[in-house]
Amino acid sequence: MEATEVRLKKGEPIERALRRLKKKLDKEGTLKELRNRRHFEKPSEKKRRVQRRRG
Repeated sequence: MEATEVRLKKGEPIERALRRLKKKLDKEGTLKELRNRRHFEKPSEKKRRVQRRRG
């Protein structure tokens, strides 16, 4: 996995660069994956969760 990088442009506020970083991470799905991997989930639990989501 490659590190996501955002470079500050000259005179650019840090808030704008952070917003760009968050958009990139969201687009790549990195934050979602991080939240999913925060705790180990047994395969049977994952299967159950997916089935509940499908209806």
